[in-house]
Order: sequence, then structure tokens, then C-alpha cells
Amino acid sequence: MSECVYRVENLSKHYGKFKALDGVDLSLGRGRMIGLLGKNGAGKSTLMRCMLGFLKHEGKVSLDGRLVKHLDHRIFQDVAFIPDVSGLDDRLTVKQSMDYVRGVNPRWNEERAQKLFSTSNLPPKLKVGKLSKGMKTKLYLLITLSLDVSYLLLDEPTLGLDIAFRKEFFNTILGEFFDENKTILISTHQAEEVEGLLQEVIFLDKGRVILHEELDSLKNSRRVVMLPREREQELLAFKPRLVSHALGTSSAVLDAGIEIPGAEYGRPDLADIFLSEVGGSNETV
Repeated sequence: MSECVYRVENLSKHYGKFKALDGVDLSLGRGRMIGLLGKNGAGKSTLMRCMLGFLKHEGKVSLDGRLVKHLDHRIFQDVAFIPDVSGLDDRLTVKQSMDYVRGVNPRWNEERAQKLFSTSNLPPKLKVGKLSKGMKTKLYLLITLSLDVSYLLLDEPTLGLDIAFRKEFFNTILGEFFDENKTILISTHQAEEVEGLLQEVIFLDKGRVILHEELDSLKNSRRVVMLPREREQELLAFKPRLVSHALGTSSAVLDAGIEIPGAEYGRPDLADIFLSEVGGSNETV
């Protein structure tokens, strides 16, 4: 992996008796697209909020060698954050929202902002409270991308948006922000949607990091093994976390080196690998 920019060391967070994070260690490199995946309640949002200094916690978070303290506003000299709930003021118009951030944030890039908003179809005189959820998210995104920062944290940024808005969202991220000097950490339930963008993945389960690997290497080390349903015990002998059933077949994600006579093999996608590592449930990735 590349040069470390964000380091999380032995990070734990309690809400009363509930342990949301349990000894998390992470090193995130420069110029990387990194996916953070976990079931609901795994601790993804809590981890991001600790990384931003929003929450008190045990352990350490550092950014480019500087300790991130609780409510340390200096972090936003280098980091932008897009949460799942917009922080925009419904009373302001689109233009007033831009003007406010332009006035208070020294990292505002006027040239980039004009370029982004000129093709956005956002009505400048309309109040934020009158915008659809998709348009609010677009406004929040474009304001955020108008800031000259090196690190972007995205927490379920496309939650509740339709497929057209989601596609536009990720195209804008890639086209207007990401390059070899910038790092994006994205927490999402849409594994299939971001799989083609990611270079690394982190799996979080019950507050613990259970996997952090390069995505290509991870996919090359596993494969989907398929057998007729009556031969399922041959799969179970390898103790997979999850066995799937479809059209009279049983399948599981196993190590790429495993050979079973008469089996069919396929390349796993990110969701397959996630479920093989954390097990299935009634919730989505």
C-alpha cells in the first residue's frame, strides 16, 4: 500500500455499555479509493466520526503525523466530509449556501466552484428546503468539491437517491476530485455500485476490522465454487461462512487454490467476498 496519511491506532468507542469500536487499527495511503463495508451497526459511521474528531474515543487518530484531537477544527484544512444527512440550512437559497461557505472556508476554490455549478442545473434562487433530496445531495457534493482538500470521507452519501443521481454522484467524484494525491474513504451499502472504483477495501464487523486488502489481490485469492445441490457437503467440508443456493446448485467463496472434481468456478464480486467473510443476514452490505 502507498504512503500512510491517516493512521488509526487501537481505536475504541463506547456508547454506555455498548462497544461500537473495538481496538481498530488502520493505515490509509495517499491517492487511494478505499471502500468501508459492514453490516448495519458495524461501526462505520462511528469510525468516520472519530477520524474527524467529532467523537471522544480511546486510542489515537493522526493525519499526516498530526494527532487529531476532539473537535479540532484544523482537520478541515485538509479533510472534507459528506455524511448521510445533509447539513445544509433549508432557509438559505442555493446561491446563499455557496456564498456562506465561500466566506467562511479559506479552502474555497472559486474557479472549480463556477465550473461545477455552471453545469449543475441547480436553481440559484431556490431555497434549499424546496429542493428534492437528490438536488440537496448534489448541492452538498458540489460545495464540498469546491474546497481544496486532500482527503474526502463519504458516509453513505447516496442513501435514498435514485440510480441516475447515484451514477452522476460518483462520476462527479471521479471527474472533479480524485487524483493520485487525494484519498477517498467511502462507506456504502451499495457494494456493487462502487466495486469498479475501489482500489482497497476494509471490512468492519461488530466494531472490529476483519479485513483490509487491495481489492484486486483479494479477488484473485478467492473464487466461487459451484456444485450440484446433492454434493453440498463437499463445500461444507471447507467450513465456508455462507453457502448460497440457486437452480439446483450450491455455491461458496473458497480459497482460489481449492480444487473439487467436477465443480464449476467463477470470479467472486465484492459482495460475495464480504458475505463469505462476515456471514449472511437479513441485512445488506
